[in-house]
Amino acid sequence: MERPAVLVLTSTFPRWANDTEPPFVFELCRRLTPHFEVHVSAPHAPGAHPSETLNGVHVHRFRYFPDCGERLAYEGGILPKLRKKPLLLACLPFFLAAQLRSAVLLCRRHRIKVIHAHWILPQGAIALITRRLSKGGARVLCTLHGADLYGLRGGLFNRLRRAIVNGAERLTVVSRAMQRDLAGEPGKVAVVPMGVDLQGRFTPGPEPRRRQSLLFVGRMVEKKGLRYLLEAMPSIIRRCPDASLRIAGSGPLQSVFERMSRDMGLQDRVQFMGPVANTELPRLYRGAEVVVFPSVISAGGDREGFGLVLVEAMGCGCAVAASDLPAVRDILRPWETGAVFPPADAGQLAVVVARLLLDPALRETLARNGRAFVREHFDWDLIAHRYKGLLDELLTT
Repeated sequence: MERPAVLVLTSTFPRWANDTEPPFVFELCRRLTPHFEVHVSAPHAPGAHPSETLNGVHVHRFRYFPDCGERLAYEGGILPKLRKKPLLLACLPFFLAAQLRSAVLLCRRHRIKVIHAHWILPQGAIALITRRLSKGGARVLCTLHGADLYGLRGGLFNRLRRAIVNGAERLTVVSRAMQRDLAGEPGKVAVVPMGVDLQGRFTPGPEPRRRQSLLFVGRMVEKKGLRYLLEAMPSIIRRCPDASLRIAGSGPLQSVFERMSRDMGLQDRVQFMGPVANTELPRLYRGAEVVVFPSVISAGGDREGFGLVLVEAMGCGCAVAASDLPAVRDILRPWETGAVFPPADAGQLAVVVARLLLDPALRETLARNGRAFVREHFDWDLIAHRYKGLLDELLTT
């Protein structure tokens, strides 16, 4: 039986095997290939193949500049890069035109039935224009991940977002907080988070946890709140003399945080590991006594849409401590599945983290409850089944 063809538009996708880029779009796509012929339009990057098939997913990477100029996507995300390097705005029109051209050609060549756009801007807009230009009548499903709702504000962005909400047949958001904040027609916006492989990859393991070890995993951008964890470290060390912190990730603010760590005299206690391949993350989680998520609402209003890294850590049986933000509340039940502290409060962060480091029984209870909770709600098999249902619905209406 011929599988219906689905086109996925994204700006985040693995560039090669064992890439450090977030793999959630790919992980969803590969789980849908038994039911759909999945094509992905993603930006090219130096060293990546222009086209290839990965686990049954047909990947088409569009060129938007010579190799030396393809620096807009990946390694921290488009928005943070544009804020740090405004000159990259010169690449944006070429990026948008190239993805639009790629999407139109793929729709015509493969008789696409549904376009699934990850991020409402720009991919949601590209999906609606593609449908009009390709004249194939494809249905549009748009998934919002957070930055596209909270990081792009102002009259023009609000009008564009409203037009896309009205034009798409269905929308999904990754948390209940986003559903409340996105004004959409009742029944049109569903909460479907990204999933995590909680059965094969992100599981507890035999590795011994390093005594009084902390771990941060994430991009080095303002909303991840790493600044407050670094500010809390001297207080944590006073309470827990053997405390140390590993930082996995990179981003536009990496040099700022490295200098901050040096200025605070934390060189022997804080290790910047740089980007870590997704296949290596479970080993890191399993080696930490506490994984910390100090996310905040940035000065520009950007914030977490969903704490995917939080789910990964809980899946690995970690005790976690996180800022008490709306998106986190879908995942973490305070002092039942994890510990919480007020956002942007280094003092309270230090108190909470030190309490966990000094109380093994509490860590064990939170870790056990946390893993049970995320397995019940965020495993990829469950999430992929829900997306299959949405795509089937669009194909039959």
